[in-house]
Amino acid sequence: MNEETPRRLIVFQDNYYYTSTHEWICMDDKNSITIGITYYAQDSLGEIVSWKLPQKGQFFEKSQAFGWVESNKSVNDIYMPVSGEVVEVNYSLTPSLISDKPMDEGWLIRVEFSKESELASLLTPSAYRKLIEDEIKSLE
Repeated sequence: MNEETPRRLIVFQDNYYYTSTHEWICMDDKNSITIGITYYAQDSLGEIVSWKLPQKGQFFEKSQAFGWVESNKSVNDIYMPVSGEVVEVNYSLTPSLISDKPMDEGWLIRVEFSKESELASLLTPSAYRKLIEDEIKSLE
């Protein structure tokens, strides 16, 4: 990535995976992950104004909506990339953290996943970058 890379095309590499619904997943250790929305998702949504996240201890199945984000354009669900239990919620979130730093300080939840086999369905950084490039081309 260089300084010419548009922000919406920023894709982190080390320990990161992605979903086709634009969530990012960072492998924290062998049983837990951190989840947030990607730069592309945030760029598409516009300025984030509010959100709803689950509570610690809640369990979600893969692909189940665990919350939503509302922007000045729309309200969009956020989907669980793998089945698991919420072990931490980012209560430090602010609209600017989600809008300006969605892939670091703007993380949403941490999850202890229950089905390691589901990790195989996540997109690699290169596959995700191709997905967003294709989406951008289809909108042009």
